[in-house]
Amino acid sequence: MRKALVTAAITATILNSSLVFAESETESIKQQLNALKKDYEQRIHALEARLLKTEENAKQANTKAQQVEGKLEQSNTSRSALTSRNNFNPAISLILDGRYGSFGNDPEAYELPGFALGGEAGLGDKGLSLGHSELIMSANIDDKFYGQITLALAEHEGATEVELEEAFIQTLGLGNGMTVKAGRFFSEIGYLNKQHAHVWDFADAPLIYRGLFGNSLIDDGVQFTYIAPTAIFLQLGSEILSGSRHPAAGRSNGIGAWTVFADIGGDIGIEHSWQLGFSHWQTNDIEGRESGGHAHEGGAAETPSFSGDSKINGLDLVYKWAPNGNPKNQNFKFQFEYFVRKENGVVTMLDSGPPLEKTRYNGDQKGWYAQTTYKFARQWQTGLRYDQLDSNNRGSDTDILAEAGLDNEGHTPKRYSAMLEWLPSEFSRVRLQYNRDKSYEEADNQIFLQYTMSLGSHAAHQF
Repeated sequence: MRKALVTAAITATILNSSLVFAESETESIKQQLNALKKDYEQRIHALEARLLKTEENAKQANTKAQQVEGKLEQSNTSRSALTSRNNFNPAISLILDGRYGSFGNDPEAYELPGFALGGEAGLGDKGLSLGHSELIMSANIDDKFYGQITLALAEHEGATEVELEEAFIQTLGLGNGMTVKAGRFFSEIGYLNKQHAHVWDFADAPLIYRGLFGNSLIDDGVQFTYIAPTAIFLQLGSEILSGSRHPAAGRSNGIGAWTVFADIGGDIGIEHSWQLGFSHWQTNDIEGRESGGHAHEGGAAETPSFSGDSKINGLDLVYKWAPNGNPKNQNFKFQFEYFVRKENGVVTMLDSGPPLEKTRYNGDQKGWYAQTTYKFARQWQTGLRYDQLDSNNRGSDTDILAEAGLDNEGHTPKRYSAMLEWLPSEFSRVRLQYNRDKSYEEADNQIFLQYTMSLGSHAAHQF
């Protein structure tokens, strides 16, 4: 009996311990399950949030895509309408340019020591005058070609002159980044040269353009350009030119001059952009390039004429900034160009002698300019510019070089310019500009008040 009681007690104790252990184990399992449930709930909630965010982003992307598609459709419709109109009615643009010029020195006596000026180089007229107005007509000829003609209207010595400034055709959609232009056009040498005068940021050309090109290099020929399929902008090109205009020699047959050029550029974020350019122009066997003559006291004017070889190398750099990539209300631009010209040949003074005065000539001319413009309000822009030239020309007869204007006279031509513009719209501009011109020995204070108005269609400007 006693043994049975002991056995029962032991059995009860074991069962009680087992129940206590089971309850403890069950509680632990419950806690673990609750922890897992909570963790899974958090993960599911996170996944649901990510799914909602993804769906929202997809909706926004779809909305933007529809907006872009709508704009493209409108653009294509407008382009098709414009092309349709241009098939029958060329786009016509008239650029009106007028100015008032004030000079301390006589503009007719202007010179650049070390540079024999040609082309349209000079200061212009005193007082009120008609500037450089243009009549431009352009149209898509078909789906393969585009054509443009530009007539320049200017006043010279009281008479209005009309000049065929540009007349060219250009390929459309040639493919593989290639474009061909043929006819009369502004050369791609440098940065400023390919721009019309009404696009310039100052009323006059930089001194180095005045000294080398007679303000601008325009010629007849064929131009080839190639835009590479690279992440940054890369353009390569070449021109075959007749050499019929300054600074060549007026040749009418064959290839009188040629150029090669390269431009590379890109964006830095959305607010900054830049472009770097290299260019080379060359002509061989120039025959009689005439420049401005010099009148001797009591005698007739003698005109310098150069025959020989000429090479020009150029470097240009442009940097632009606009807040948030929008230049409409505020923007800044820095522009720099540097040119070197080497020449080898003979300088002859026409209308001299007999016999005609001649000298061997080795030309070494260089120059640069740097300018900045800042648009500080929607309709107002200001700018500063500095020019400087240098020359080290040599010849067998220094007196003839001096008569031809190729002696630097120990002088370094330079100029300081400041301007302020009022821009009511992209079609109109009124500019006030001041030059402290030290181009020649007697410094000159020059003031220009200029208006430029664009009537009719207005093509987009290049970078």
